[in-house]
Amino acid sequence: MPVMESRAVQVRCDKNRDRDIVLNLIPGHFATSHSHVNYYIDMTGIKHQQKIAKQAAEFMAERYVNSVSVDTIICMDGCEIIGAFLAEELSKSGVSSLNEGTDISIITPEYPNGQLLFRDNVQDRIWNKNILLLVASATTGKTINRSLECIRYYGGKIVGTSAIFSAIGETGGIEVNSIFTSDNLPNYFTCSVLDCPYCQKGQKIDAIVNSYGYSKI
Repeated sequence: MPVMESRAVQVRCDKNRDRDIVLNLIPGHFATSHSHVNYYIDMTGIKHQQKIAKQAAEFMAERYVNSVSVDTIICMDGCEIIGAFLAEELSKSGVSSLNEGTDISIITPEYPNGQLLFRDNVQDRIWNKNILLLVASATTGKTINRSLECIRYYGGKIVGTSAIFSAIGETGGIEVNSIFTSDNLPNYFTCSVLDCPYCQKGQKIDAIVNSYGYSKI
């Protein structure tokens, strides 16, 4: 096993122990597009394995099922499988839900030239619709803010934001509901390059990371 992966530890969701929702954490020195962090948070299982993705969606749905009407779920960071299960959970028959029987849309934007874009054929699923934004992780809030700005540009009404992991509780006046927070990660920190204690010590970066994975340096 490579040295970096040998440091991995598992953290289980402590908010609902009836579900087997687990993050794999690798401590080290990592660079994101906005900051430096001391953990690589591996969400591969939660995003791509059917059983754990369904459990994550069930957990997320609890926040909205009785209080929020959702027309469209916009998925970022490869969260489409969770998004589909979340739509199924919110629209399930036989539960006290504002979305019971609703056919919720699942949409992912494109990123040409780094800009978020929704093609003409899906814009009617956003315009004047109640939008739930689903992201994998939020460390500084910049990605969420950019997504919210794009959704509003296309006329969507933001009714909620959910994440697998978030180091922030809200951004842009919108609450970020997450399964895991920085409280679940021992001594977790995120900081700018200039303030990074590892950089100040001359410690090299282990990998460049984002919500899709990592690339070692």
